[in-house]
Amino acid sequence: MLSRVHSVGVRGVEGYPVLVELDLANGLPGYTTVGLPDSAVRESRERVVAAVRNSGFKMPPRRITVNLAPAQARKEGTQFDLPIALAVLTASGQLPGQDWPGRYCFVGELALDGALRPVRGVLAMALEAKARGFEAIVVPAENADEARAIGLKTFSGSSLREVADFLSGARPGLDAGRPAPACVSDAYGVDFNDVKGQALAKRALEIAAAGGHNVLLIGPPGVGKSMLARRLVTILPPLTHGESVEVTRVHSVGSGRWTGGLVLRRPFRAPHHTASTVSLIGGGPAGRPGEASLAHGGVLFLDELAEFGRQALEALRQPLEDFKAVVARARESVEYPARFQLVAATNPCPCGWRGHAQRGCVCTPPAVQNYLGRLSGPLLDRIDLQVEMSALGFGQWAGDSQAAESSAQILERVLAARRVQSVRLGRPDFALNAYVGPRDIRAQCELDAEGLELLETAATRFSLSARSLDRLLRVSRTIADLGGSPGVRAHHLSEAVQYRSLDRSRAQA
Repeated sequence: MLSRVHSVGVRGVEGYPVLVELDLANGLPGYTTVGLPDSAVRESRERVVAAVRNSGFKMPPRRITVNLAPAQARKEGTQFDLPIALAVLTASGQLPGQDWPGRYCFVGELALDGALRPVRGVLAMALEAKARGFEAIVVPAENADEARAIGLKTFSGSSLREVADFLSGARPGLDAGRPAPACVSDAYGVDFNDVKGQALAKRALEIAAAGGHNVLLIGPPGVGKSMLARRLVTILPPLTHGESVEVTRVHSVGSGRWTGGLVLRRPFRAPHHTASTVSLIGGGPAGRPGEASLAHGGVLFLDELAEFGRQALEALRQPLEDFKAVVARARESVEYPARFQLVAATNPCPCGWRGHAQRGCVCTPPAVQNYLGRLSGPLLDRIDLQVEMSALGFGQWAGDSQAAESSAQILERVLAARRVQSVRLGRPDFALNAYVGPRDIRAQCELDAEGLELLETAATRFSLSARSLDRLLRVSRTIADLGGSPGVRAHHLSEAVQYRSLDRSRAQA
């Protein structure tokens, strides 16, 4: 007897159809799985056999062959347990296989007692099932909201017995649920008016939020670098529906078992400075996405930037330029989205007190040079705003916090600037100056004679690369958008130049 049940696999953050074919043949009892299964799929044999028996069914004493098609694609994960068990029941005549195998798609891990356990990547699977025209998808109860979030009819069950009874007609139906609710609040619990002083750094973060630019904050300990960085997400617009689907799909694959609906809050990821290249970019035996991809649509905060490993930092260059992270493995290459804003913070020297008004720095010039030399030129080229911060005086610290602008006030200006960019670029999503190509940004920043002279002076004095000049124009364009100016003027360029702190320091050295 032969039976077929449809399922879905995941490669990267994309789903692909998998047809579970099961054949019962005469001969010595046995169980073989083919179709390039990984260890988790091969071990499904033990889970399926125990789940079938403990759910009140009989495991046929026949030679069982399970084929996961297409055979040339490697199958990973535990989501094939449920469709394999249903194929066993159908082929052995314990479950009528009428029209449901062609209408529904099944995913889910089985416990030994037949209970259904949640799996990774259900949103990607549901999107693929919807694209393939399936009427509904059947998932574990804990994955139900995630699957429903994209508008596909979803049935959720808690056990193999429940699903089998539903398919046989013995059970009137499974939980079809309701439209998935928003799973994450959009409140971050922090606000820009918590930060005293640091007007230049606040202005830089406002520019960064308006244009999608990367930022590096440089200053001694305790000046508010981390405090400011953690508040950048509060002045970023809410995720659009398309962005929410992308972000949720990445987190569903990479963050373990995601059991909510769509993510509505922009991600904020802050890995420790001991993070490896694999943890930042992705990879490992399972090829999981790294912090760069988990920050997709949000902010990646690297505190103590100069303390990160050189190899890990250099690996970030590709995501910063191409907005994707490519994980190369022995058999295949997986691509994850990685469109994030980088916010980094570092001390100005090994001891941290260089430039402090009251505390003297004990570092020698070579030590300072070696410390900042860990940040390569190509990496700094990809950071648009480099801001030096100084320690606050007591008067600033004790000042009235009510006078400081709130995140909501700054967000209004950011939204206005983004609307201007969206109209100019003609794209509703990711229509930001930071993503505009060199040719287009030069066309949008037609400089007068004064502006060209200022740009030439900055390029000569600070030895700016072509990439740095393009990024300088992008920042200038964002500053002009915030000011409501249709064109880029010399004073916009001048403000953008002051945010190249490390370039100026190296030129003076």
